[in-house]
Amino acid sequence: MKVYKLSFGSVTILSPNLAEVVISEGVIMDELNIDEYHDFLLTNLDAPFSLLVNKKHAYTYTFEAQKIIGKLKGIKTTAVVTSTTGALMSTEMLMHINSDVRDTVKIFNSREEALAYLKKE
Repeated sequence: MKVYKLSFGSVTILSPNLAEVVISEGVIMDELNIDEYHDFLLTNLDAPFSLLVNKKHAYTYTFEAQKIIGKLKGIKTTAVVTSTTGALMSTEMLMHINSDVRDTVKIFNSREEALAYLKKE
């Protein structure tokens, strides 16, 4: 396991095709952050890959970032861990905006459940 610090948070490589993403508290994810994020994933993971998005901090997205966050071709499956109502609502909004990738995203209450799901996929 290797942890990489990026401008918006951290990405932990759990296996060659699985990473955990944690966005830092208070970050506003914009298009530049999304480009950095996507470039990192394509450079450091073997496609197709799965993502565990751990929403343990409060952060937001610009509307433009919301439209492109899930559009990366290498993403096979995404598991999102939410622990608050706000995190759940923002994830559901992102899924609504990105309805074409909605079937590849699942929401979980615990990191363990999310990891178990991703390892089966």
